[in-house]
Amino acid sequence: MPAGEAMPGDKFREECGIFAAFAHPEAANMTYLGLYALQHRGQESAGIAASDGSAVHVEKAMGLVQDVFTEARLRRLPGSLAIGHVRYSTSGSSHLKNAQPFLAGTRHGAVAIGHNGNLLNAVALRAELEAQGAVFSSTSDTEVILHLIARSSAGSLMEAAVEALRQVRGAYSLVLMNAHQVLGIRDPRGFRPLSLGRLKDGYLLASESCAFDLLEATFVRDLEPGEFVCIDREGLRSTFPLPAEPPSPCIFEHVYFARPDSLVFGQQGSRVRKELGRLLAEEAPADADVVVPVPDSGIYAALGYAQRAGIPYDHGIVRSHYVGRTFIEPQKAIRHFGVKIKLNAVREVLEGRRVVLVDDSIVRGTTSRKIVNMLRGAGAREIHMRISSPPTRWPCYYGIDTPIRRELIASSHTVEEIQRYIRADSLAYLSHQGLLRAVGKGEGYCAACFTGAYPVPFPAEDTSQLRLL
Repeated sequence: MPAGEAMPGDKFREECGIFAAFAHPEAANMTYLGLYALQHRGQESAGIAASDGSAVHVEKAMGLVQDVFTEARLRRLPGSLAIGHVRYSTSGSSHLKNAQPFLAGTRHGAVAIGHNGNLLNAVALRAELEAQGAVFSSTSDTEVILHLIARSSAGSLMEAAVEALRQVRGAYSLVLMNAHQVLGIRDPRGFRPLSLGRLKDGYLLASESCAFDLLEATFVRDLEPGEFVCIDREGLRSTFPLPAEPPSPCIFEHVYFARPDSLVFGQQGSRVRKELGRLLAEEAPADADVVVPVPDSGIYAALGYAQRAGIPYDHGIVRSHYVGRTFIEPQKAIRHFGVKIKLNAVREVLEGRRVVLVDDSIVRGTTSRKIVNMLRGAGAREIHMRISSPPTRWPCYYGIDTPIRRELIASSHTVEEIQRYIRADSLAYLSHQGLLRAVGKGEGYCAACFTGAYPVPFPAEDTSQLRLL
């Protein structure tokens, strides 16, 4: 494992979290706290744009929210409206120039934008804009949207956003602002989440409802797929200006991305994950002495599995919550160092026992293999790995950082082959039907990472263009 990585890239990663606050005297401070609650959605950069009614100011940097936003930085963001963004990058684009919000001068004044998603035609649109003289300062597809808005001759920011988004294809939840108003937008298929909240006389927008909880705000509702909301001194107005599409919310938000204390797509995260575990226990029982989660992603599914199977639940693995994004690897390599810096086995729980090990997914298989080896080293007699989602065989092109298909172990190996590779005594995944049962809807979700059935087609001849972030 290369030095400098806190853990191998063996999980899918949500690429962004967005937040907005309107009509609060400390809008930037509220946005700071909102982003803090959404930190799990992006840990490489953080940014806030705020308006004092006359100008829009932006502060952003690489790093975690709590490190980026000092008191001095927040003092440079006065005003009663603000938007914020936390971001993961794809490979090769972890640079300050790609940190959001982006800011540009337009006929509607200075406009700032934060984006969660991925545009499938970003490369083609960028090429057209550059041919017309546009100059880009980043490699992010989000800047394409901002250029389209800036070039619009529409009479309002809302109309310019509609005109711009009629030209794009893909996944987007957006927050935009100028000096006087905030917009919240969700694409017509609703791939990525976006929720509306109230705080006293003001409004909030957030990728997840857990951000409202931290601020003691009231969750109002999810924005509907294709909904545009405009928030200004006249209040909140909602419209659906784009052609309707069949809803395709990302089912992996339920499996892994969203915090378990969030309401996402109308479902409580912890409830869904426990149900995933209960159905997994029905489909793939195991003779075992203890159910152990891989923290933190497997905790609620493991609870559900243990409850349904009637097997004791225990924490046989402890996760350090104080590991940063980087560390200095010792010159003399320690076996499994990359996993052991973050996870440690509890011998008292594991020694001599048959263990059901529960996790949400297996991506490349490298981390699962190291965790199984770690449990055997702590004395586990048998290890039966159970995964609370189907095999991930296909990459995502709608705003999730995933490996290319040949790096997904399930795309080219059977369950039995994966079991042998990770060195478990048995391995089983939740079925696709079980996954749909757990979320309570038979159809309507995007599950392309499991099925390969992509709701919005992409240029198959050059998927590299989809990595533009």
